[in-house]
Amino acid sequence: MLKRLSLIFAALAVIAGMLSVGTATAAPPRAVLGGGSGIVIDDMYQCTLTTIGHDNAGRLVGITAGHCGEAGWPVVPEADPDAGVVGRFVVSNSDYDYAVIEFDPAKVQPVNTIGQVTITDIGMPAQFPATACKQGRTTGHTCGIVYGDLLQSQETWTQMCVIEGDSGSPVVVGTTLVAMVNAYVGVACLGPELGTNMTAIIDNINATGGVGAGFRPI
Repeated sequence: MLKRLSLIFAALAVIAGMLSVGTATAAPPRAVLGGGSGIVIDDMYQCTLTTIGHDNAGRLVGITAGHCGEAGWPVVPEADPDAGVVGRFVVSNSDYDYAVIEFDPAKVQPVNTIGQVTITDIGMPAQFPATACKQGRTTGHTCGIVYGDLLQSQETWTQMCVIEGDSGSPVVVGTTLVAMVNAYVGVACLGPELGTNMTAIIDNINATGGVGAGFRPI
């Protein structure tokens, strides 16, 4: 009898050990983020992530509009608030109106498709009469004709619907990221969208060095 009970207890111990090992190794799910994802900055402001990828130091970084936040401000994924703070602004450039966010790779799953927009590369500014599209946290997927660089600057005007919260949205032609949403002219969704060209942003990030230099989309 004693021998039989000892065998039973041994078996129960093995089962308990297997269950405890399974619980200990379970990893929490990571928040999915990509160009077009909504983000909440400093618990106050909503914007849209332009793109996500890695810089030349291997850091997981993202880009959004500069007026969305300041260096040091925390970022929470709008679609997964329980994930908590997953990154922070490290650069906010008012001249080109872009910001660089460094993400925690243990908390973020980067993707290249959000909604109806997929980003495979970064390209030169679109020109009239191309059609460009964007994916934003407020108005979703909208498209319109490209007017081009009307002010001979680093910005391109496109006739597509954007409103508050769409700042930072990726502007694509096909799967090529050509600009980010920064503003609209006149009336939301009636006046043209004003966006900073991605080549100008990337060139400026590379020139200043630091976090984000050498950025390449996921």
